[in-house]
Amino acid sequence: MHMLAHYPELKSHELIDDYVFEHIRYECRPLLDHRGAPVDGLFNAWISIDNPRQYNSYTTEAIKEIILAFRRASVDRSVVAVVFTASGDKAFCTGGNTKEYAEYYAGNPQEYRQYMRLFNDMVTGILTCDKPVINRVNGMRIGGGQEIGMACDFTIAADTARFGQAGPKHGSAPDGGSTDFLHLYVGFASAIESCVLCEPMSAHKALRLGLVSQIVPALKLDGRFIPNPLVVIDRFADEFGNIVFGEQKNGEAFSQGKALFARAESDLSKLDQAVEAMCTKLAHTMPDCSIKTIESLRKKKLEHWQKNCESNRAWLALNMMTEANAGFRAFNDGPKDRREVDFLALRRELAKGRPWSEELIREVSPQYQSGEA
Repeated sequence: MHMLAHYPELKSHELIDDYVFEHIRYECRPLLDHRGAPVDGLFNAWISIDNPRQYNSYTTEAIKEIILAFRRASVDRSVVAVVFTASGDKAFCTGGNTKEYAEYYAGNPQEYRQYMRLFNDMVTGILTCDKPVINRVNGMRIGGGQEIGMACDFTIAADTARFGQAGPKHGSAPDGGSTDFLHLYVGFASAIESCVLCEPMSAHKALRLGLVSQIVPALKLDGRFIPNPLVVIDRFADEFGNIVFGEQKNGEAFSQGKALFARAESDLSKLDQAVEAMCTKLAHTMPDCSIKTIESLRKKKLEHWQKNCESNRAWLALNMMTEANAGFRAFNDGPKDRREVDFLALRRELAKGRPWSEELIREVSPQYQSGEA
C-alpha cells in the first residue's frame, strides 16, 4: 500500500503575483507527447509580443511585461519550455517602437538611459531563464528583434522570415546584443557585414549560416504548402572561377516568384508543429541536466553581454542627442519611400566641423525636405 505523499506548501517566486498582462500575451499551452496528445500537468509558456500593426515592435510597457513574463515562466514548476513569439504573420519583432523613440526618447538621453535599463533586463531575463527558450519566428526579425531572438536558445522560423539589423542606417548601433552574439552564430565576416550594412537576409541564408535551428514552409498555394518563392537560389561562378550560391533579387525567376507569392496564402501550422515537436523533445530529457547544459552554452553569450551592456547603455543614451535624434525622427516622420537621412550631406557637414544642432537635423532629414514635418 502506498502512503499518501505530503508535500510542503510551495512558495511563489514571481516578482508580482497574479499580474495581468495587457501589452503582451502570456499563455500556458499543454505539453504534447510523441503522439500529439496533451500531457497532464505539464505546459509550455507562450510569450507573444502583441503589436502587429507596428510589426510587433516593443514599447516601454511591453518590455516591462516581457521581463515579468520570462520570470513567471522561469519559476513555474509545471513549465517545460518557453516559446517566445508574436502575433500575426508579418513580423516576430522589428525592434524598439520607432514612434515612441522619435516622439519621446529622441533628444532625451536621460530618459533613454532608463529605457535601456529595462531593455538590458529583458535580454538578461531571456539569457538566464530557468527553462529552454525557443524563438518562434513568424515573420521579420529585425533590429532589436534580431537581438532578443538571438538571446533565445533555439530558433525555428517560417521560411518567409527575414533577419537583419537596422542601427547604422537609422542612427543607432546594434549594441542590444548583436555586437555580442551574432559573430558566435555566423562568424565575424558575416556578422560585421550584417551589423554595419544592415542588409536583411532570408530565412534560407540564416539557416545556411547557422543563425537558426530550422525553417519550415509557411505559404499554401491551391491547398498545398510551397517553399518561399521569393528565394531563388542561383548557382554561378564568380570572377575567380569559384562556384558560389546566391539569391536572385531580380530576373524572370524572381518575377515568377513574386507572382506566386501574391497568390499564396499564409499558413503557420507547420511552424507551430515544429515548435511543439521541439518542446516534446526537450521534455524527454532530464530537466536539471538539460538546463545545466543550456546554461553552460549560454555562457559564451553572457560573457560578451555582461562585459558590454552597461557601457553600451550609456553610449546609446548619449547618442539620442545626435545621430539617433536624426535617424529615428527621419524613419518615423519621413515619406514612405525615403526614411533615411541624407547620409552624404550629413557627412560633408560633419567633415567641416559643424556641430550637431536642430538646424543640421532639419537640413539632412527627408521629412523637412518633403514638407511633411
